[in-house]
Parts: sequence; structure tokens; C-alpha cells
Amino acid sequence: MLHLIGREKEFFTEDIRNHQKELERIVSDSRFLVIGGAGSIGQAVTKEIFKRNPKKLHVVDISENNMVELVRDIRSSFGYITGDFQTFALDVGSIEYDAFFEADGKYDYVLNLSALKHVRSEKDPYTLMRMIDVNIFNTDKTIQQSINKGVKKYFCVSTDKAANPVNMMGASKRIMEMFVNKRSQDIKVSMARFANVAFSDGSLMYGFDQRIKKRQPIVAPNDIKRYFVTPKESGELCLMSCIFGENRDIFFPKLNENLHLITFSEIAERYLKANGYEPHICETEEEARKFFREKENKKPVLSAVEAWPCLFTESNTTGEKDIEEFYTDKETLNMESFENIGVIKNELNYENKKLELFSATISNLKKAKSWAKEDLVELFFQMIPDFGHMEKGKYLDGKM
Repeated sequence: MLHLIGREKEFFTEDIRNHQKELERIVSDSRFLVIGGAGSIGQAVTKEIFKRNPKKLHVVDISENNMVELVRDIRSSFGYITGDFQTFALDVGSIEYDAFFEADGKYDYVLNLSALKHVRSEKDPYTLMRMIDVNIFNTDKTIQQSINKGVKKYFCVSTDKAANPVNMMGASKRIMEMFVNKRSQDIKVSMARFANVAFSDGSLMYGFDQRIKKRQPIVAPNDIKRYFVTPKESGELCLMSCIFGENRDIFFPKLNENLHLITFSEIAERYLKANGYEPHICETEEEARKFFREKENKKPVLSAVEAWPCLFTESNTTGEKDIEEFYTDKETLNMESFENIGVIKNELNYENKKLELFSATISNLKKAKSWAKEDLVELFFQMIPDFGHMEKGKYLDGKM
């Protein structure tokens, strides 16, 4: 996977090696709850904890199928541990989850990896409201539950898109950070912002694999550059922040020659060639869709490398950010403590009236069972005055 994203070695190897003994000591002596543990990042974090033999590891996720695969993967890769390892197919926003946590809740570390992560989630007001629930209010609820049960540390994942956000997903995570900052008075918290996770569930790169399986065209933007980490690296960064982050710290990948921007179209071409195909550039969606239909009517050329249709276009949809950044010029950084991890050092700083306004407004909209996207966008601008949202009237679901 590394060569597809333009790298030759794993990014956090030195930091993990430098702290390996302490990681193993702390994890093996601790009890963990991983929320959203069956997603791509959640699975990676769960495996990083499991292989260090924790006393207790409980995993919660709404996806029953992904949870089954997680257990199969762990059993096939690592086997068993002496500690208490269990999975629970629960919605963290449900009464059932509340009952589960109330019945036990004896954890040293609670890690929340659940999120609605897609920029396309802002296309309609109903999915957008669910994103607010999952990314903001479920986080705030589970922090409060952790405080009530005396949990030692709470970790949650943010996103690079929370730095100077331009889309609703990034802004929801920025607002989440505000709520987390408030709760840091009563429990130690830390977070992580990181790059796109290569081939994570539902990502564009995951879609490349699906298109190959279904013999469909590969489509990607040719003007958007992003930083990428592997799923394993995402798990390592989250665990490092959870274990070693001081109160209100946000960990992020430190930029160097090993972490550089790369376009989706470049990765697509590398992916196809790695799978034995030659990219065939198409000019329109229709040309790309017709490629295999027309090919079936032609005689096969046995000696040629199979061509694969690709459509690479400029991005023109709502929510796409031109540049990728992990921090703002207003944030205080510590770039010395780790080899390849930077740390944002946050003070206790929140505007309670804003948080109360946000909660009350969302509650009133829900009670009315009627709201428009414009209502939510306006509220986000009140929370983040320099919010860079720009409505273009086009969304990713309107493209191939």
C-alpha cells in the first residue's frame, strides 16, 4: 500500500519503537473501550491495543457485519489474549448503549472513533443533522458518561478538515473540539487530526477496488492533492495520542519528505498498474461507461496489457478544500517531543454561551421536526465566524 501513496516506509516507526516498552506496560495494565471500533480507523486502533495484551478490551460499533470481520481478522492475525475481549453491536446514541455503559463502565481509557466522515453528508439537511448528532452530541454524551464512571482518559478522533474548515463535516469536528475542551475540566482528554486514511471504508480509494471487482470505470479528481496515512498508521497515531497526550493535546502527522501531497488521479494510475492494468483516459462519463460494453464486442488481444477506463476531472462540488492542513496559525505547537508526530497544545478555552446556543438551537429544530440546510449552515457560522463554507449547488452524489 505504501508505494501507492508515494512512500517507501511506515511513518511512525521511530516513535512507536522509542515508546514501545512504555506502550506495552501501560496497555497491558489497562482497560479499554473502543467506540466505533469496526470502522477502518477503529479496527486499526483495536488491533494496536489487542496485540499489546490489555486487561480488558470492549468494542462497540453499529455495524454488525464489520464487527464480525474485525473478530475474524484478530483471531486470524493475533489469536487470543488473557484479558477480557468482547464486541457489542450497539448504536452509541441508543438507550441500549446507555444501559451497557451503566452496567459496566469500568474502563481506564475510552476511545471514540465513530464519525460521519463524508463531505457528501452535507448534501441534505437530514443526513447533516445525523452528522451533528454522531460527531458532536454523541461525543459529548460519552465524555459525560466517562466522567460519571471515573474513566481516567477520553480520546476522540478529529480531522485535518477541522483546521480552517470549509465544509460541514470539518466544521462539525471543529465544534466537537469545542465541546471536548469544555469537558476537559473534569476528565483528561486528547485527540488526533490526521490525513486521509488510504483505502478506508467508503473512501474514494476503497472505491477503486470496488470498481475493479465490478468492472467499472475508475473516476477521480485530478486537481486535489491530499496527505495519506495507512490504516495501521492511523491506529498508531490514535493510540499514541490516547496514551501519551496531555490534557487537551491534539496529535497530528509531522510533515517531512516522507509525507507529501499526492493527487487521487496519480494514486489511481499507480493502483491500476500495480494490478496489471494500463490506464485508458476517457473524456466523458458516457465514454467511460461504454468502454466495457464496446470491448465485449471486440475480439480479445491476448498479448496486450488490459486497458482500464479512467475519468479524471476537476473538482467542482460543495465542500472540497483546496489545501490540506493540520493546524492553524493561531494554534500553539510542540514539534520536539516526537520524531514524526506534532502536538497542538490547547489551553482551557471555550465560550459556554456559544455551546449552549448550539445545543438549544439543535434541540428546538429537532422538536419542530423541520429544518433546512440553511438553518444549520447559519448556526455553524455563528459557532465559527471565519467558517469558509461555500455552496456550489453540486455534490459528489451527482457525479459518477
